[in-house]
Amino acid sequence: MCKKEGRDLAREAPAEYQAARHLSATEAARGFSELLNRVRYRGESFVVERGGVAVAELRPAAPVHFTGADLRALLRSIPPVDAEYLDAVEEAARAQPQLAESPWEP
Repeated sequence: MCKKEGRDLAREAPAEYQAARHLSATEAARGFSELLNRVRYRGESFVVERGGVAVAELRPAAPVHFTGADLRALLRSIPPVDAEYLDAVEEAARAQPQLAESPWEP
């Protein structure tokens, strides 16, 4: 797979120096497990084409990057909690049965 002129393109340069390789959807389907291994263990990227047109990219998943500032912006973007909801939460909390005291507490 991914061989041109008898050469294995995957072995020519380290993955970090290689651009994404283009391959047909048929090639990708026939060797999908191998592609996933190359993406996971070698960090390689592939562009899958159908009819010569790029339709998808297979590359290592990037770690999720979410900062405290992102969280603050997200919390500010949601609508505020209304008083009716807070009343329902307080009522549900009051309706909870009381637990017996723990025998292990001094």
